[in-house]
Amino acid sequence: MSTCIRAGIVGAGSIGRNHARIYSELAGVDFTAVLDTNLEAARAISEQYGVKVAATLEEFVDLVDVATVATPTPSHYEVGKFLLTRGKHLLIEKPITETPEQAQELVKLAQKSSLVLQVGHIERFNPVLGALEKRLTRPRFIEAHRLSPYPFRSVEIGVILDLMIHDLEIILHLVRSPVKSIDAVGVPVLSKGEDIANARIRFENGCVANITASRISPEKTRKIRVFQKDAYLSLDYQNQTGEMDQLINGRIIRKAVEINKDEPLKSELQSFVECSRTGIQPVVSGSEAAAALALAIEITELAKSATEESVQGVLAG
Repeated sequence: MSTCIRAGIVGAGSIGRNHARIYSELAGVDFTAVLDTNLEAARAISEQYGVKVAATLEEFVDLVDVATVATPTPSHYEVGKFLLTRGKHLLIEKPITETPEQAQELVKLAQKSSLVLQVGHIERFNPVLGALEKRLTRPRFIEAHRLSPYPFRSVEIGVILDLMIHDLEIILHLVRSPVKSIDAVGVPVLSKGEDIANARIRFENGCVANITASRISPEKTRKIRVFQKDAYLSLDYQNQTGEMDQLINGRIIRKAVEINKDEPLKSELQSFVECSRTGIQPVVSGSEAAAALALAIEITELAKSATEESVQGVLAG
């Protein structure tokens, strides 16, 4: 691979446009191509950044060394497989694919060809998480809230796969213990799938996580709270702020958590390009994303079953 890496995007929606912006700004990166079935959206990016609009994946693949796949989830597997089999490093937006089996196939393809397969769990690049990890001992209870207004995009999947999966991936990373049991509920409001959901996960090491996700909230909220021995951390991903309450000499001392604010997407793409250049393991690998996907699908199925049982109970009554 040349020193200046050629980068392209498949998918010119809101996420793809942000990737285009960052690629155009990164040192050592030549943003070269865009592909989308919506030619108007692709041409808008082409005109803004002076890149080529590819008509097909076959044409696109000859124009890039690395690529972002920011298409709707149902196409992630086919697009990802095509690009990996042609030797391209990939950053696929979350969820990685529709099924864990598809995800594992992409992981194997990447490993076979020594390619980087990174997945867009962007909160892992939020400086808030770095601040949390520096202060983490052994979490006993974790509470996460991720709420947003109705997005009118990604509605082909429910809120668990759309939003909650961010927190699931983070919690699996922090707890590092097998899941023991799950309770879940989810309710469809404006979509076919659930728009608001809650999951309570018990891990074998004793930690419990309570996670709420909604895409029918009037306001955006992205927060995590972690309780551990003698300390409690409250962190806000959105505002990149936090506080820590700690028991010191019999007194509870509250301190602001120092966070060096930065744009997570920029950090994510910088890391992806560096991994592609050097061959190092990405922060969020395909395997880690596949584990989060499997957990999200299990929670989705449990939530659906709980909703159906509730409806049947009401009808029976």
